[in-house]
Amino acid sequence: MSVLAVVAPLAVTAGFVLFLWHRLAVAPRWPVPVRVVVALVLVGLAALVPVGLDGWGAAWSPATMRPFAWVGQTFLAACLYLALGLGSVWLVSVGTWLVRRRQDHGAAARRRLNRVGSLLVVAVTVVVTGYGVAAAARPSLTEYEVASPTLPAELDGLRVALVTDIHAGAVRGAGFTQGVVDLVQGARPDLVVVAGDLVEGPAERYAAEIAPLAGLTAPLGVFATTGNHEMYTGAAGWVAEFERLGLTVLRDESVRVGRDGAAIRLVGLDDLEGTGTFSPDVEAALEDVDPDEFALLAAHQPRQALDVEGRGVDVQLSGHTHGGQLWPLRYLVPLQQPAVDGVEVVAGTTVVTSRGVGAWGPPVRVAAAPEVPVVTLRRGPAR
Repeated sequence: MSVLAVVAPLAVTAGFVLFLWHRLAVAPRWPVPVRVVVALVLVGLAALVPVGLDGWGAAWSPATMRPFAWVGQTFLAACLYLALGLGSVWLVSVGTWLVRRRQDHGAAARRRLNRVGSLLVVAVTVVVTGYGVAAAARPSLTEYEVASPTLPAELDGLRVALVTDIHAGAVRGAGFTQGVVDLVQGARPDLVVVAGDLVEGPAERYAAEIAPLAGLTAPLGVFATTGNHEMYTGAAGWVAEFERLGLTVLRDESVRVGRDGAAIRLVGLDDLEGTGTFSPDVEAALEDVDPDEFALLAAHQPRQALDVEGRGVDVQLSGHTHGGQLWPLRYLVPLQQPAVDGVEVVAGTTVVTSRGVGAWGPPVRVAAAPEVPVVTLRRGPAR
């Protein structure tokens, strides 16, 4: 790792913390003791952020470090709302400075504005972040229906549970994963598709956090594909761990699954971020797909539908977007993905995009509730 790769993030973090400190403590002209306390709190919280990224503390067990990782990552979410709020107060303060430039730039008015504004922003940030923590801890089932004329009549009503984006690791442990398994099993799906980003960290450190996935069962099987975070943290190790837990991993390949003498083709595609042997191979994945049979594709990112356009894929199951996870970030998702959440038609394929059941980084969700979609397949005209 280069010196720049270390120094640049530290410089950006230091600059941001300095901005927060200035807007919370200096601009309101609080007494020096208050400024010192605010500085210590901000520096202390910022120091905990790397714990969630295994930046320090990796010598201790995940369970030991989890409370510190949780606080540090939650602080990241709070930083978003602090920045939005304090930035707005700063803009009003600048406007006051310009408008009242002949009257000492409205010094007294700006001090009152900054004092009231900073306190209000902190209060709102605490409420919004607290709400987001509670929301992220309570994933629920979301029911969807998707129709296709190629679905065999015998499989009309087939229920598929889609599990994505658990992001188990430093922040989320085995207890959260067990809750996800219980939620899925309670839905009694016919088929379970696990579409990537189950983990956040290397398998040798965090395998135990997804161990409860061994409890996933369904009459037609439990199948998995890779996500971009598996690629970042050792895809080979994680694929081996998934298979050890009883998940059938589909890597650029397909299988036929069904009942009552009828079947559909389930296709799994490696994530776009894969390289080498993990580079997604659309040709290999669809090699055995008959254009006349119903094809269900599991691919982590919605934009992978663009790569299978015109290749006979009826429905794609994806995650990755988290629905933005933290408002207003959902409005940035379309810059990279053709779908944010729900059901969309992308390049002729019906794509079901899950907001994900876990959270990346901060265990916080605002206006993007965690979910396990349960997709009921229907025979009929696509809609």
